[in-house]
Amino acid sequence: MGIKWDEILITGDPIILGSQIAILLTSLGIIGGLTYLKKWKWLWREWITTVDHKRIGIMYIVAAVLMFFRGGMDGLMMKAQTARPEMSILDSQHYNEVFTAHGVIMILFMAMPFLIGLMNVVIPLQIGARDVAFPQLNALSFWLFFSGAMLFNIAFVVGGAPDAGWTSYFPLAGKEFSPGIGNNYYAISLQIAGLGTLMTGINFIVTILKMRTKGMTLMRMPMFTWTTLITSVIIVAAFPIFTVALALMTFDRLYGTHFFTVAAGGSDMLWANLFWLWGHPEVYIVILPAFGMFSEIISTFSRKQLYGYKSMVVSIVAIAVLSMLVWVHHFYTMGSGALVNSFFSITTMMIAVPTGVKMFNWLFTMRKGRIKMTTAMLWSLAFVPNFVIGGVTGVMLAMGAADYQYHNTLFLVAHFHYVLIPGVVFAVFAGLYYWWPKMFGFMLNEKLGKWHFWLFVIGFNVTFMPMFFLGLNGAVRRAYTYSAESGFAPLFMLSAVGSVILAAGFAVFCYNIYWSIRYADRNISSDPWDARTLEWATSSPVQHYNFAKLPEVKSLDAFWYMKKNNEGITLKDEEIEEIHMPSNSGLPFLMCVAFGIVGFFLIFEWHLLAAVSTVLIIAGLIYRSFDYNDGYHIHKDEIRKTESTWKKMEGKVNNHVS
Repeated sequence: MGIKWDEILITGDPIILGSQIAILLTSLGIIGGLTYLKKWKWLWREWITTVDHKRIGIMYIVAAVLMFFRGGMDGLMMKAQTARPEMSILDSQHYNEVFTAHGVIMILFMAMPFLIGLMNVVIPLQIGARDVAFPQLNALSFWLFFSGAMLFNIAFVVGGAPDAGWTSYFPLAGKEFSPGIGNNYYAISLQIAGLGTLMTGINFIVTILKMRTKGMTLMRMPMFTWTTLITSVIIVAAFPIFTVALALMTFDRLYGTHFFTVAAGGSDMLWANLFWLWGHPEVYIVILPAFGMFSEIISTFSRKQLYGYKSMVVSIVAIAVLSMLVWVHHFYTMGSGALVNSFFSITTMMIAVPTGVKMFNWLFTMRKGRIKMTTAMLWSLAFVPNFVIGGVTGVMLAMGAADYQYHNTLFLVAHFHYVLIPGVVFAVFAGLYYWWPKMFGFMLNEKLGKWHFWLFVIGFNVTFMPMFFLGLNGAVRRAYTYSAESGFAPLFMLSAVGSVILAAGFAVFCYNIYWSIRYADRNISSDPWDARTLEWATSSPVQHYNFAKLPEVKSLDAFWYMKKNNEGITLKDEEIEEIHMPSNSGLPFLMCVAFGIVGFFLIFEWHLLAAVSTVLIIAGLIYRSFDYNDGYHIHKDEIRKTESTWKKMEGKVNNHVS
């Protein structure tokens, strides 16, 4: 492609220059701080090489918070650009790059790691296991995600950012219309991160089906575990489709094939079909775990068992099946024909039925409950009306004829933000406030949490509600400017003001984390919410082996009944046995580096360097094949000492709420 070394760094744009300086100073600050505090060995031993599912989950969450900041800044730049007519903060090219990055980062590098992080922390504990089925594969999953995320995020300062939208439609994404390397970043980085997600799906399916503790049948599993299982099945079904599509895109861009280039006999509609065969199930990959989290939180703070447990399970399975049968509603306007559009219109409206079932399940769970208004519960309550707005407007869009009017307008943008923000962001905030003490041994500040909640929810509605009316008035999406004569300016300005309030809410959340780390009370109960599921039967933070003795489950909401009947929460000395645990490994991180190097060379189309570097990946796979490390055993004395710090050996767990 003829990229010269002096053309690798992007120059001439003040925003990008500021970003380059910020990245450099941040990197130097981190390196300097770790060196000054002598934390390099600690970082390597405790975090980089860990295979502990809880620490891997925390690393996912930290990455997600950082990506939320990055994606949020992109959103604020777009709102600033459209706040007034004919603004020139961003030119059309830069706006397209920011618009593309915002979508990819928020879906794949913020929502996914947030949810997978909480799944990693909670699911093995909920099923009474000591880790996931494949701990080292779990670490590799995280580091592949991290490698893909870092590659994608350096694009806007090194080489050029993707600019064909988060859907990267052909022919726009092809070499003919996008000759730079920006969309190479899209193709390569998402493949690497997607491999990690696919491994996560396989890992959780095996973990949930094969590692449940004694007595935990499928119909005694917590709802978050159920939604994680079904989500993992969808991941295994859908992500290979996206991987194949990205591979074909890579061949088109790097090697001159013509799978999607119309001029040479390819089909741009092939990309649209493959993308949305993955893309719509992806919506439920991020929504279903959120449904599970809301179920746990609403049940806990209503002091009631989840209403209609079996109907919830059936509805989740129904959503999983229907999620693979609705993809064409994303391109009704592309000429599929009335018969095809009618079929997918019906399946799209059908998927609203099992979703509606869950809404009534949650409402009936709260009915006559003794509701406690914690921050986590507030997020769960706010989810219901906001998500219903997203769902109802989704049914409007499901009608093929009406979609011709709505499809290319801001009405559709408002719709999917009303689905994804209440359905994912509200959920991860609720989950963080709920499970934070289990991860770290202290609680997030509830007063700051309520400020975070009200600012974020008000800002969200002020930002996106006007976009429904803008869309109905004809304001198109993907446009970087508009004329004063259009009459759109007041609503665009209102939306921009809302985005600032939204950002203020996120800032309060970040400050809450800082304040709580510095000042929060560490002397809290191991079960501060009087919860119902097994993750709360452990210490806070959780000991690295999770359970000294694996619990025995006799009913749904196992821990609630263990406390009620005073059964299974006493640990006798003779019950303590040595515990086998997997050893840490640096190989997943080194594989992350190898994939990053190969991916970078492929992005710049330096094929010889990429081929040579592939040896690093092959070497890592060979090394793993001959790795006979069987882990280590934790001695009884260490277990006894650890358990005595939070549990009376012959009595009840300390400080449980009655």
